[in-house]
Amino acid sequence: MNALATLQSYIVLGLSAVAFGVEVWAFVDCVRRRPDAFVAAGKRTKQFWMLITGLAVLLGFVALGGVGFLAIIAIVAAGVYLADVKPALDQVMGRGSGNQGPYGPW
Repeated sequence: MNALATLQSYIVLGLSAVAFGVEVWAFVDCVRRRPDAFVAAGKRTKQFWMLITGLAVLLGFVALGGVGFLAIIAIVAAGVYLADVKPALDQVMGRGSGNQGPYGPW
């Protein structure tokens, strides 16, 4: 059973490292955006999202190697930014595809 516990700990460490990478990606993307794009996209301010994604990076670093409440909060915060705010910013800045599917608008 010791080998199984070791394997599980490596899997948890790998998953938390991937989650930490996602959190860092969200923070770096937020830092690179113009502040007026957030307002134009109808989202909260850049300072708000920098605080949220920065805290996600901090919580993700603290929770590295374990799955706990802090790790869940961190990945959810980064996920909200990447799934909701980033596409809206891409569309406002002319980088997004809008409502285009592979064969046209949907």
